[in-house]
Amino acid sequence: MAISKENTRPESMVRITTPELAQAFIDEQIEAVRSQVGDGKVLLALSGGVDSSVCAALISKAIGRNLICVHVNHGLLRKGEPEQVCEVFGKEFDAELIYVDAVDRFLDKLAGVDEPERKRKIIGAEFIDVFAEEAKKLEGVEFLGQGTIYPDILESDGVKAHHNVGGLPEDLNFQLVEPVKFLYKDEVRVVGKQLGLPDNMVYRQPFPGPGLGVRCVGAITRDRLEALREADAIVREEIGKMEQVPWQYFCAIPDFQSTGIKDGKRYMGWAVVIRAVNTVDAVTASVPEIPFEMLCRMRDRIIETVPGVNRVLWDISEKPVATIEWE
Repeated sequence: MAISKENTRPESMVRITTPELAQAFIDEQIEAVRSQVGDGKVLLALSGGVDSSVCAALISKAIGRNLICVHVNHGLLRKGEPEQVCEVFGKEFDAELIYVDAVDRFLDKLAGVDEPERKRKIIGAEFIDVFAEEAKKLEGVEFLGQGTIYPDILESDGVKAHHNVGGLPEDLNFQLVEPVKFLYKDEVRVVGKQLGLPDNMVYRQPFPGPGLGVRCVGAITRDRLEALREADAIVREEIGKMEQVPWQYFCAIPDFQSTGIKDGKRYMGWAVVIRAVNTVDAVTASVPEIPFEMLCRMRDRIIETVPGVNRVLWDISEKPVATIEWE
């Protein structure tokens, strides 16, 4: 499928590698957004990922509270992420933020579902339904902000349905506002840094659209999901201290239990699997060395503080044959 001319990165566009180039891009896009939107309102689904966050920050700089951000907490985000989105965009940027607590709604729909693709479809469809419901409550919104970046266009001919709000009902007829659609991921980060976004948002690791839903392997239960969230926070904190930080690092919890001993009694508990990889293109991935002392420290912290966990494993499988994610 050919990429349309309007979705082709201009040949004269300079790679954004410095704060000065980032500021020039920001100034240019502020004027472009103001020219396109005028006094209109822009609605944006704000996940907290780098693409949507940079898009939101840039549009906010252009039109202030005429940007309406909707952050849907589906219960599958990492520890502290909903709070950070509310702090950054509800207080530090002049955007109107709508926070939707949809945790019970999502987890009830996912109860008993163990097939990975079904989980993905449920999460995606429910997100669209929640976002559409919030959009219909608003008046005077004609524009939809999207954090589409250039690799999305190259891979999907301009349709980014996985992270952004593809598939909205036809009665929500928005014009798209995509200020970062000609940027590569590294450029988006430079722009985000220049916009004043916090480092842990700008340099946020790749995170699957279904979130922890595909790292809580099999049918999701609330107690196992919370254990995963707590263990993942420990893994990210510890591995983040390495001098050479891996490209991606996280953990998963498989849907099985094994025997442990606590207070002299045998009991059944979950295993946490630590996963760290390096990759250039995500087609192949290698496993970096993690100091054994660090692995032991993560093991001790997880087993001592995360309820229900009695084993910590280290996944040293490379891609191929293993995929980066477990589901």
